[in-house]
Amino acid sequence: MTHAAVAAPGARFKKLLRDKDDPSSPRLSPLWTFVAWLATLAFFAPVAWMVLTSFHKEADAATNPPTPFAPLTFDQYKLLFSRDITPFLLNSAMASVISTLLVLVLAVPTAYALSIKPVEKWTDVMFFFLSTKFLPAIAALLPVYLIVKDVGMLDNVWTLIVLYTAMNLPIAVWMMRSFLAEVPKEILEAAEVDGANLFTVLWRVVAPIAMPGLAATSLICFIFSWNEFMFAVNLTATQASTAPVFLVGFITNEGLFLARLCAAATLVSLPVLIAGFAAQDKLVRGLSLGAVK
Repeated sequence: MTHAAVAAPGARFKKLLRDKDDPSSPRLSPLWTFVAWLATLAFFAPVAWMVLTSFHKEADAATNPPTPFAPLTFDQYKLLFSRDITPFLLNSAMASVISTLLVLVLAVPTAYALSIKPVEKWTDVMFFFLSTKFLPAIAALLPVYLIVKDVGMLDNVWTLIVLYTAMNLPIAVWMMRSFLAEVPKEILEAAEVDGANLFTVLWRVVAPIAMPGLAATSLICFIFSWNEFMFAVNLTATQASTAPVFLVGFITNEGLFLARLCAAATLVSLPVLIAGFAAQDKLVRGLSLGAVK
């Protein structure tokens, strides 16, 4: 088994990094660099405005035109914690983290069977997973509500965990299959010759090589679960409400509490931003490995 076969999944990505630092490699023109920065600022500007507004008083946030240089204050964040936002954040964290772990536990063996050890008619299996996303979620809301009500699981965070796992599993299987298809078959054959069983192959051989793909898949599933609103608002009441449901409480008949809503949205966005920042190197590498042949 050659060294090139072992390093195949990350070789192209490492070459891209080397080419980036090579003075002789092609460079983007100043115009395209300016366009890239302009697009970045365009996407970042609403987030920056949301964070800035969260430090304003309601009177300053509601002015038209806006007053970006109004005095800053932490009053909105104090009011948030006085309304006890913590249980909502904990419910979101529990539902998102546990459902993401369950998705990975189910998606990795499935993707392994569909890519490295392909089952018979694996393309039909992949199409079946994809077909489960054809139905709009709102169309399944009433049957899901009636089933959850009959089994006595309304306002229960475990109901959300099961639903989020089912919703994200098809996406995770499709993503993980593209990542695992990049794993060199020679390494797996060598592990099997050494007597490794399926669990050992998945845990000690496949997982380290596919770690960037695992990070990308888990982050996307976490974001989808964290931001899910429709099932959370219809299947929970007081005990299992999540952070997106908490945000709706600032839209009342008395008006829109814009500064307080921006403060709550900033707090709710922090876990996703922190997770994305912590895994950004593996995320970029994982998405590159899954897309580049």
